[in-house]
Amino acid sequence: MTVTIKQLTSQQEWIEAYPVMAQLRTELTLEKYLLLLKEMTQDGYLLFALYENMQIVAVAGFSWRVNFYSERHIFVYDLVTDMKYRSRGYGEKLLNYLHQWGKENGAHYIALESGIQRTSAHRFYEDRLGYEKWCYSFRKAL
Repeated sequence: MTVTIKQLTSQQEWIEAYPVMAQLRTELTLEKYLLLLKEMTQDGYLLFALYENMQIVAVAGFSWRVNFYSERHIFVYDLVTDMKYRSRGYGEKLLNYLHQWGKENGAHYIALESGIQRTSAHRFYEDRLGYEKWCYSFRKAL
């Protein structure tokens, strides 16, 4: 079994990642995914994939951010492992890769949000990876 991680930069790679991303972002059609992803990458969004034997089994997308409370950091918007490959450590491996990548590229923190209902994901972030729950995030539809 060969496991590799790489940044996805071409439309063909994005299309290959879509079936996994759609397991997290269930409302996205392929067309909307590609349209938004193109705009997001122009704004600095990076998409990485973890491959097992040349097949994408997990994806993570993030952007650089700078603010007063986290200084220069990376913000993870998307992290999902294909449901056929869950509980094998791939999400942890991909997130640890991002930790190292961020550290090597000058990030002070890595931050992410997780839906209120995703209690098992919260345990994963806090108990296994040492993340701190330190704020609430709010939004309002306009």
